[in-house]
Amino acid sequence: MKRSILMMALLAALSLSACERQPTVVTVPAAEPVPGPAGPQGDTGAQGQTGYTGQTGDTGNTGDMGQTGETGEPGDTGQTGDTGQTGDTGATGRTGDGTTVIVEPAPPPNSN
Repeated sequence: MKRSILMMALLAALSLSACERQPTVVTVPAAEPVPGPAGPQGDTGAQGQTGYTGQTGDTGNTGDMGQTGETGEPGDTGQTGDTGQTGDTGATGRTGDGTTVIVEPAPPPNSN
């Protein structure tokens, strides 16, 4: 009997030690949040203060007026030229011998 109690104690120790395993951690993904209905609109914020207007800058000095240039002297007028001499009158032509020459006009150009 001594041995049977000892054997039972040893068998119970082995059985219990086999049950003590580390638990496996399973991570379940979190469900994606679904937006709910919109809430009421909040109160309007206070109006900010108006900023200061800067000072106007000084106006610059007006520049000096330039001097007016001098007027040049008028040029001399040239002398009037002499009138040319009248040419000689040509001699009178001689009378023809009675032959008449007829010149026909050129034909009109062809149009395309």
